[in-house]
Amino acid sequence: MITDLVQIKRLGEKKLAENERFRRFMKTHDVNERRFRRMGEEIEDQIDCRACANCCKVAETNLSERDIEKLARAMGLSRAQFLAEYTAEGEEGVILRRTGHGCVFLDGNDCTIYEDRPDTCRNFPHLVRGAGSIASRMWQFIDRATYCPIVYNALEAYKDYSGFRK
Repeated sequence: MITDLVQIKRLGEKKLAENERFRRFMKTHDVNERRFRRMGEEIEDQIDCRACANCCKVAETNLSERDIEKLARAMGLSRAQFLAEYTAEGEEGVILRRTGHGCVFLDGNDCTIYEDRPDTCRNFPHLVRGAGSIASRMWQFIDRATYCPIVYNALEAYKDYSGFRK
């Protein structure tokens, strides 16, 4: 199990093309979805996300309308105030604002809105929880394997289990 973030970044970037081939492989082969989810759960259980928090430091967090309303209410702000103070416009819509250290709500490795965090944060890294099959979400994992130890290790385990030739 590799958890060193420098090593994850280096290996994840080195394997971008291989992971893209694996994504295509997944689309054309039947995989045991239940087994993949179990493998993802086992890997998630071995790595403490809150000790790492690298996703909060490097990834953008897209917000749904539901997330915006929930966060504004939890913070006692109007929707407009919340949007003005804590969000920005991203490539795919509204995102949580970023600071020099990552998400605006990140304090060290702790999320200051953890109980009310957006659904995308709650479900991250989307191996076990998420809409659709693992194969349909595979495109997300390729980039995430460069910064998330759970995703990197899960992809490697999936490749081995599925018989993918590296």
